[in-house]
Amino acid sequence: MNQQDGFTLMAAFAHWMAIALYIATTVVAAATLSRQSQSRRHTLLLGLFAGAVVAHAISLKFTLLADNGFRFDLLAMLSLITWSVALLLLCLSLRHQLTLLILAIAPLAALSELAAVHAWGTAIPRSQISPGIAAHALLSISAYALLTLATLQAIYLYWLNQQLHNHRPAGMSRMLPPLQTMESLLFGLIAFGQLLLTASLITGALFVDDLFAQHLVHKTALSIFAWILYSILLWGHWKNGWRGNTAVRWTLSAFAVLLLAFFGSKLALEVIFSGG
Repeated sequence: MNQQDGFTLMAAFAHWMAIALYIATTVVAAATLSRQSQSRRHTLLLGLFAGAVVAHAISLKFTLLADNGFRFDLLAMLSLITWSVALLLLCLSLRHQLTLLILAIAPLAALSELAAVHAWGTAIPRSQISPGIAAHALLSISAYALLTLATLQAIYLYWLNQQLHNHRPAGMSRMLPPLQTMESLLFGLIAFGQLLLTASLITGALFVDDLFAQHLVHKTALSIFAWILYSILLWGHWKNGWRGNTAVRWTLSAFAVLLLAFFGSKLALEVIFSGG
């Protein structure tokens, strides 16, 4: 077996191991919620989730790095973002019981990994990327990851509020983290994500030749609009105490714009305008 065959075998093993562990994580998370299990099952859940994140990271090495450059296509970026979200969620889960968020992200990560690796060899890598552009890309992806997790957290908060308003049984209530903890986590994620998004826009202005060129204008304008929406939300929370469903609506609206900025622009460029 030559070195290239060894790399291919390792990539395939990491790829399928990540998918299998994400599926196992989904099953255990669902069982944890339905059976109201506590510490023992939660430890198993975190172990499976950690294994999936590690395997996904190894697989990403082969997804993003090619012999003649780096992959920055839609599916590769989707896989990287879902991995970043999964990694952040894993770290947060060491301090908080976030089983519902794990249940939401694990199957998405498995699907993104399947789609990204299915496209191996079909995307044209970029061979020359400056350090400034690399920093801009890294900050952008990190911001999207944090704000994606914040959006999942906002949906979780909405569901939690509904449970409280509908007077769910005590057994269900015991499974849920305190509402104040979940709200603090939401605004912490948004604030940190907004900081990274700000840095992403600044590095883009510094290192990208023309942020308002024809192929970038939609992404730039929508990213700035999303930044404004997140800023209004954080200001409203700090100044007027916005929380609950108001915070959820603003979070979902801002993230929808950010999603259009990233995936919408890439979809238009790679599929629609290319005639693919």
